[in-house]
Amino acid sequence: MSDDIRGLTARLADEPNSLAFLELAEALRRRGQLDAACKVARGGLSRYPGLADAHDLLARILSDMGDLAGAFDAWSTALQLDPIRAAALKGVGFLYFRAGDVAAALDHLQRAAEADPDDSSIPAAITRLRSEARSHTTPTRANGTPSQPTPAKPPATPFDGIEGGEQGFLLVDGNGLRLSGTLRKSSGEDASDRVAAQLAGVSREAARATRMLGLGPWQSIAVESTDGHLFLAAPTAETVLLTARDHSLPLARVGMLADRASRAARAWLEAMG
Repeated sequence: MSDDIRGLTARLADEPNSLAFLELAEALRRRGQLDAACKVARGGLSRYPGLADAHDLLARILSDMGDLAGAFDAWSTALQLDPIRAAALKGVGFLYFRAGDVAAALDHLQRAAEADPDDSSIPAAITRLRSEARSHTTPTRANGTPSQPTPAKPPATPFDGIEGGEQGFLLVDGNGLRLSGTLRKSSGEDASDRVAAQLAGVSREAARATRMLGLGPWQSIAVESTDGHLFLAAPTAETVLLTARDHSLPLARVGMLADRASRAARAWLEAMG
């Protein structure tokens, strides 16, 4: 055991409620002692569940351990606590890239660059990511020169390729008309149109409420319950997107899923004209 780890361990033993667990867990992570690092980080989080630094640290440890789903959840929680945390934005961007969602990866990296303009590694990662995306999408002629790509038709649904597909998403216009998506009761009965009708005007009411409270423009509404988690967002000024998932999926992850679906819905609406 190195002197720094020994000293931090002794300090944490003497002061169990101190923040020394952050330094100790990071030191263990750097030495490759990931199980011990994870144990220390989780122990600290049990005392400081609202500390973004601790969730960010746990995410890095879990990422090193190969637990990408756990890392995603931990970084998502860190971003709930600190929405402009560059390290967490970079981490989530990396995970989206690993999952093949280049658009979401670039979005998070660009937000990270805005949050920490002094981090030169972020623009470099954005450039590399864009270069890789172009190399996979630019068609070429027989002589190897780039050709004009054939305009792509808009997908039938904005939610193709997103976890859950159509089910659990509901895109509605301002009049309560369902534009895309499906919501079903636990019995299997389709409740999409009835829920869509109930959502008519909800964007205007949310904007009115936040304006009266002096909170500025609304961005999303999250509802957590024992029966399920709901996330409401506005892809455009005229539409509302409802994301519904089982309560077993952490609310932070539902929020990230809703964010991805909202961007996809906005692009779909633009492509549909």
